[in-house]
Amino acid sequence: MSLKSYYTDFIKTKANDLGFISCGISKSGFLEDEVERFEKWLKNSYHGKMSYMERNFDKRMDTTKLVEGSKSIISLLYNYYPSNKINDQNNFKISKYAYGNDYHYIIKDKLKRLLTEMRDEIGEVNGRVFVDSAPILERAWAKKSGLGWIGKNTNLINKKTGSFFFIAEIIVDLELIYDGEVKDYCGSCTACLDSCPTNALYEPYKIDASKCISYFTIELKDKFPDDLKKDFNDWIFGCDICQDVCPWNKLSKSNNEPLLKPKEEIKHYTKKDWIELTDEVFKVVFKESPLKRTNYQGLKRNIKYASQRI
Repeated sequence: MSLKSYYTDFIKTKANDLGFISCGISKSGFLEDEVERFEKWLKNSYHGKMSYMERNFDKRMDTTKLVEGSKSIISLLYNYYPSNKINDQNNFKISKYAYGNDYHYIIKDKLKRLLTEMRDEIGEVNGRVFVDSAPILERAWAKKSGLGWIGKNTNLINKKTGSFFFIAEIIVDLELIYDGEVKDYCGSCTACLDSCPTNALYEPYKIDASKCISYFTIELKDKFPDDLKKDFNDWIFGCDICQDVCPWNKLSKSNNEPLLKPKEEIKHYTKKDWIELTDEVFKVVFKESPLKRTNYQGLKRNIKYASQRI
């Protein structure tokens, strides 16, 4: 066995030991196939007011500019599908990934441990870890690493586990064995497009993020447009509709990460509890939650809008 093969097997084994459900590797470099698509997406303002998407274009397209001297991108998937769902029948809804603690800290800790184990076994390895925190086209790299295909809802879908997972990367200056891409298994299915209430998925494999419920309830920091007429279907933080209806997510299995389990305080929240939520309670209950991102005023804005459509 060559050293490259040994190192590759070692990394994938340790990733599995740390709880990652999949690990794939691709060569660090330029995403030639993504340039035109991404430029057109920005030109059409499909990113809305997410101005950060416009910055660092060169680094977003070329990981050797993001991490100088890098040779490999290790893409990893971490399952967040809950064992117990929060009751959202006739209730407000939050995305499943936000049920527990902030995933950034949970996964970054595991990535750092993996990089440490790599250094202990291999020697000096220069690299950086990323969890939704840098100008990286994560889904594109995960696709190149053979972890799935980009579905018609623009999410990465894995044939064995669906799409309820986080994507993370370790970019290193180490040559490894690279994985190949897998085929698209969406077929003729249009469940995600048919179910999107705001028509954000305006064509297969294309999304106008400025119409997405997740964009409105998380990314948009301003007040909602006065002429907004969309029904958010009771979603007040994120939206899982296009994933919930995806047939491949029938394969989803619950994660066993204690920190991602639903917070006890919100398991039985009713609409009344959400509407009456105070800033003080928000700071306590959501102290380590992804909901911090929208802050108290943003969450109350979302709740107020959803309440008007009851």
